[in-house]
Amino acid sequence: MRGIALVALAYFVISGTDAAVKWALPEVGTAMAMIWRGVIGAGCVALLARGRGLFPRDRRLLAARSLLHTAVSGAWYWAWAQGMPLADSYAVAATAPLLMTVLAVPMLAERVGWRRWTATLVGFGGVLVMLQPSGDLWRIETPVLLVAVAAMAVTRIWTRVLARSDTPAAIAFWLMVAHVPVGLALLPVFPPPSGAWVPSLGAAAALTAFGAANALAHVLFGRAFALAPVSVLAPFEYSPLLWGGVLGFLIWAEVPSWTTLGGAAIVVAAGLYTLHRERVRRAAARQEAAARAAPRG
Repeated sequence: MRGIALVALAYFVISGTDAAVKWALPEVGTAMAMIWRGVIGAGCVALLARGRGLFPRDRRLLAARSLLHTAVSGAWYWAWAQGMPLADSYAVAATAPLLMTVLAVPMLAERVGWRRWTATLVGFGGVLVMLQPSGDLWRIETPVLLVAVAAMAVTRIWTRVLARSDTPAAIAFWLMVAHVPVGLALLPVFPPPSGAWVPSLGAAAALTAFGAANALAHVLFGRAFALAPVSVLAPFEYSPLLWGGVLGFLIWAEVPSWTTLGGAAIVVAAGLYTLHRERVRRAAARQEAAARAAPRG
């Protein structure tokens, strides 16, 4: 229950930080947003942890996860800078739990039954509904985000693996640190659209709040994945659809099309069924293990 509460709070915070950075992106651009996130976020994590537990143990996996996640961040910021609504981007992100099911086979040597494969195929059918030419998601940003979501699903699995060896503070801290050199490397490609290298007071305030809250959210993610299995926490991957829809409407008057909403509903339903089958499978495995361990009279 603590893991569920922490991950639900983390997704709420993440939705707010996404709205803040999307608001600032027309002025600062993708690369500067990544740098601000890294500097402010790393500093906040270090303060929250009081400098303890930041030294990584599984250095290779932590470095790989951090660098891969910076690519995910860059793809999202670029899509929002192009004008993609929050709710539309979150609808694409709803495919992450389905992708985690697919990736669990090669990465965790997990067996997936025909029911979960069927639910996964139905879910990707929902993606096709969202991507039909008459829908709002028929745009160049969508395939980029789909690749980013696949990478994000990998980082979710790696977070669970890292939670066995590293502290939530270490996982969040080195993720934030990785954003700084990657953002600096991307500056020549994505300079500030406004031409001003020093953001305005409003943009600086939004980016500071974004970096601090994002750091807090990733600490919460790390702790949540250490307390509860991925299959229990994965349904909350869909909560940003609600928060993104509300924030997008209130700030930018964004209203998703029926194809986006309908396709997202299919994806969410398929994902929830997949998670239900995962729980059934785990319960059966526990019962079988208990039966084998029971003394025979």
